[in-house]
Amino acid sequence: MRRAFICPSKYVQGENELLNLGYFVRQYGTKALLVATESSVNRVRQTLEATAAKFGVTFVETEFQGECSRVEIARLGELARQHSCNCTVGLGGGKALDTARCVAAGQGVIVVPTTAATDAPTSHSAVIYTPDGEMEDYAYFPRNPDVVLMDVSIIAASPVRYLVSGMGDALSTYFEARANVRSCAPVNAGLPCGARTGDCPPARGTLAAQALAATCYRTLLDDGYKAVLACQAKMATPALENIIEANSLLSGLGFESGGLAAAHAVHDGLTALEETHTYLHGEKVAFGTLVQLVLENAPTEELDEVLGFCTSVGLPVCLSDIGITDISPEALRKVARKACLPEESIHAMPFPITEESVAAAIMAADALGNAFRS
Repeated sequence: MRRAFICPSKYVQGENELLNLGYFVRQYGTKALLVATESSVNRVRQTLEATAAKFGVTFVETEFQGECSRVEIARLGELARQHSCNCTVGLGGGKALDTARCVAAGQGVIVVPTTAATDAPTSHSAVIYTPDGEMEDYAYFPRNPDVVLMDVSIIAASPVRYLVSGMGDALSTYFEARANVRSCAPVNAGLPCGARTGDCPPARGTLAAQALAATCYRTLLDDGYKAVLACQAKMATPALENIIEANSLLSGLGFESGGLAAAHAVHDGLTALEETHTYLHGEKVAFGTLVQLVLENAPTEELDEVLGFCTSVGLPVCLSDIGITDISPEALRKVARKACLPEESIHAMPFPITEESVAAAIMAADALGNAFRS
């Protein structure tokens, strides 16, 4: 059986780590395209200016528009060519990082999250959205980012909601990897060499990926609530540092080399409803994880453990938590249909999936969440 495991060339996590960004840019040249929103740049401008001066580099600012769309990728790619940039730096949230990956096409890319809101930083893939915010497609690149720079000081000062969203994304990692083991489904780690086009056989996950996914879940249960309290106080503590690593590194490597399943497919389905667009990726994935557990008919003890964790840190456990207060049969079918598209990860589940079963699981998960909270 063919197996695959992939990861970034370098992962660095520490306080005030952004001061070293210029050092990594210098490995490529002296000019970097900076994919970041104006608010993200302004938040760390003094540090960017300090690292630019220290290492003699220039950041070409882009005024990223906020969506990783094909239109935005093309615009920023042209800007990079006009300024003869040597590498691309993505700074900010998951969509800025994904856009940087797309602009660089996997070559010479440094990602600098300002939150720990998703497991996107370490990935060789990106999620492409329409300009209106609806999920459209996935893009895959020849390799993972060259550098992932996690500045604990910046993340500790970010809104708690983003850290909690990252825990929602990370929450799915173990359960989706477990489903892939049971179904022996191919994982994303096998895609760079052409698995989509048949140039090479698909690859299954590794023991290493399974171990990382399990450690990710255990870290969330052990340190999640303590990390929320630390982030509320804007203090870097061991618990917060552990959760930053779980959200970013453990979850990132775990999902990419361990596989996705129903949780992320349900997230993608939920993006079809406009009322969910103001909610973060991890918030919707957390509810998607509950839906996956319902599909699996998971033991009550496991469901209670996940529901208890979600409520303790403030993750969604029912539809109203992600803006859906009254879902019509038509809207429910729309979500289920999108979640069950042939290319979706839901088909990695170790049993047949239908739109009807997904719709039923969504409503059952919503009922379980409401009952647990009451």
